[in-house]
Amino acid sequence: MIKPTWCPGCNNFAILAALKNVIKDEEKTAAVAGIGCHARIFDYLPFNGIHTIHGRVLPTCLGIKIGNPNLNVLGFSGDGDAYSEGMEHLIHAARYNSDIKYIVHNNQVFALTVGQSASTTEKGFKSKSSPSGNKMEPLNPIKLMLASGATFVARVSSDLKQIEYVLKEAMKHRGFAFIEILIPCLIFHNVNYKDKIYSLKESEHDKTNFDDAWKKAQEFDYVDAAALGVPQFAVCRGKKIPMGIFYQVEKEVFEDKFEQLKELKRKGIGWKDIRR
Repeated sequence: MIKPTWCPGCNNFAILAALKNVIKDEEKTAAVAGIGCHARIFDYLPFNGIHTIHGRVLPTCLGIKIGNPNLNVLGFSGDGDAYSEGMEHLIHAARYNSDIKYIVHNNQVFALTVGQSASTTEKGFKSKSSPSGNKMEPLNPIKLMLASGATFVARVSSDLKQIEYVLKEAMKHRGFAFIEILIPCLIFHNVNYKDKIYSLKESEHDKTNFDDAWKKAQEFDYVDAAALGVPQFAVCRGKKIPMGIFYQVEKEVFEDKFEQLKELKRKGIGWKDIRR
């Protein structure tokens, strides 16, 4: 057992605990992690896989899935890994709808490199790289994934039960599952979202309705200005932050578009077995 090196109290521990509770079929699971604080999760999980370079988690996941479509493939990225260096791969992974589960640990800063502004950092946020305040509007990944054709789009906080629920649903889903987990960085971006969230499931949101999902996605644009001392920006545009599954539909998956992969899936083997 490798001792975790995350900061004491880091919200990544909740994600690790949820995964260990949900994923039981270790031999049929492969994991890929990128670069950032999140990536150490690869060292603490009992799965085979690859620790890849910055921004290349999803093409690595796709390569594993093509090599053995019978594996459950999990990808782990931070927000910098996913939304900056890996943006082009994220869009096309959603479009392809490969049967991959992609988990983004979003602390809204480049925490490993001491807190520079990232793609979902609030406008006005001050850091070593932007001492006069971040000048850019944050990206909304939920809207991006909906627009890119993802068939499972979810966002949760670092609450263990929330993460477990969405992970279980994602593992049952056949297709590309995007799960963003808002995990405030205790050192560089310690924003408390606990009292500002509500459950999509409890609000009886229709996760099969794209228009409803799009409306819900616009309720939070990744700005919690008051918590960061930037009073000129409205907190969550006056609304609470929706958490849960925004959208889920069934569509043809990438692996079913190719007869070779369908045959491997049917026989329960991978390319390694064929070469023998």
